[in-house]
Order: sequence, then structure tokens, then C-alpha cells
Amino acid sequence: MANPSSAASSRAPLPSAASIRVPLSEEERHNGYSPDLPTKLSDITWRVFRIMAEFVEGFEFLSHAGKSVSIFGSTRFQPDHPWYEEARRLAHKLGKGGFTVITGGGPGIMEAANRGAYEAGAPSLGLNIELPHEQRINPYVRHSRGFHYFFTRKVMLAAASMAYVYFPGGLGTLDEMAELTNLIQTEKMQRIPIILVGKDFWSPLLAWIEKTMGRQYKTISPEDTSIYRLVDSADEAFELIRSAPDRAFF
Repeated sequence: MANPSSAASSRAPLPSAASIRVPLSEEERHNGYSPDLPTKLSDITWRVFRIMAEFVEGFEFLSHAGKSVSIFGSTRFQPDHPWYEEARRLAHKLGKGGFTVITGGGPGIMEAANRGAYEAGAPSLGLNIELPHEQRINPYVRHSRGFHYFFTRKVMLAAASMAYVYFPGGLGTLDEMAELTNLIQTEKMQRIPIILVGKDFWSPLLAWIEKTMGRQYKTISPEDTSIYRLVDSADEAFELIRSAPDRAFF
């Protein structure tokens, strides 16, 4: 057996602070920073204050939102798509029912949801992400908050609402759905409605979760599949949300 001390001495040395690299923002690139040059440790340390500011400003923004529902889904659906219209209809019903509607502030399903709330005269909020090719804020967002870091925005989205609705979407929608489900599964978050809209879209995934993860590999418990509810219309989703209890802020 190898001597532990000799094995340790043969390991590659830890990188020095001078050689640490972190992703650069567009502002830093514009001001002449280069991703090919080492980043000073002090530069990384100062970013903590920017992260703190995003958390403080984000929670302050949400503290005035009231009774809220977050709606997710594809950015690619146009106004003539059936799911765009269904998301718009749900948000309109929610707005008339006294709810604030929160989205990521972008196009597609997010635009449809903000549009429905706006047309109902209800608060329509957007938690937007700043990207190199900037994601536009849809015109139906009445109040918005921009985030530089994805992870701070994800915390705000997880803290925001008393119910979460997922229309058909891509990897971002799937990521958000899995994260909220996991937070409830691990009891890090109050049990609130997680609603998947669109049986044709979601059923194959849910069948795989139940059969492969649940029965074949047993990587989840049978009760985990009760965390989310599958519906096929705005009316069904609204009924689940309307009867949901209020949620503690976080």
C-alpha cells in the first residue's frame, strides 16, 4: 500500500490565488478585463457584495407582492399557440381572483401570463435575468427586478409564490420544476401546489419518474410523486390554486 504522505506529496499543488479565474460579466469585458488573465482574489471577494445586494433587493421587491403565483413555460410559444392562450387565460383568472402573477419576465408563456394578469388589472411582475444577448422584458410586466446571477434569481423564484404552475417548456422549465419538487421532498420548503399543465407533454416524463426512478431503481419514494399535480386546463389549475393555503414567506 502506498504511503499516504508520499501520495499527498505527488498530488498537483492547489492553484494560487493569483491563478483563480471566474466568469466575467459583460461590463467587465467592456472595461478591458480579459478571461485569459488571472483574476485577483480581491476581485472575487468584492463580488460577494454584489450577490448580497441582489438578495437584499430581491427579497425587498417580493415582500410587497402579496398573494402570488409563479408561472413557467417555453419562451418559444407565440400568441397563436394554444398553450400561450391557456396561460393567458389562467393568469387572467388569477388576477381577477386577487392574485399577483410572477414570471421570469421574458417571452412565450411568461409573456402570456403577464399579459393575462395585466388585462385583469392585477399586479404583473417579472424577475428577469441579464444575459449577454439581453432577454427582453415583455411589455406586460408592470414591475420588474433584474438579476445578474442565475442562482440569486432562482432563489427569488423559489421564495416568491404560494403556488407554481408549469406549462410545456424546455430545460429551464424542467430545471425549475425539479428544483421546487426537490425542496418540498427534502422538507426545505412548505408543501404548496406544484401544478403541471398539459397531459400530452408531461405524462411521458411522469411515467418514467414513476416506473424507472420509483419502481425499477427505487431512487425516490412512492409518496414523492404526490408532490405535483397534473392537469390539462387553466380551469383545473385555478381550482387547485384557489383552495391552497397561504405560504410563509420563505
